[in-house]
Amino acid sequence: MEFDMPVSTSTVATAHASKYLQQLCKHWSHRFAVEFTAEIGRVPFSDTAELTFAADPGALSLTLSAADPSQLERYETVVADHLKRFAFREELDITWNA
Repeated sequence: MEFDMPVSTSTVATAHASKYLQQLCKHWSHRFAVEFTAEIGRVPFSDTAELTFAADPGALSLTLSAADPSQLERYETVVADHLKRFAFREELDITWNA
């Protein structure tokens, strides 16, 4: 990844951050070369876009980077939709910050 790509971040308050990180990484591991532990994860969506996770006891931190700003917006929606699907038992506030 290049360091000058547009980046968007979100910190989502949840007591289940590690669980969601692992579920999302396992879900995407069928299509991408995902790397993860209980605390951190990385999903390379392509050569020009990736998602990284960090879980702590009270929040899941998400960092998206993509070469194209429109691609970044699309991935924000994809990631938020998937996270909400896995976290259907709670209402999450997913707000992206560029």
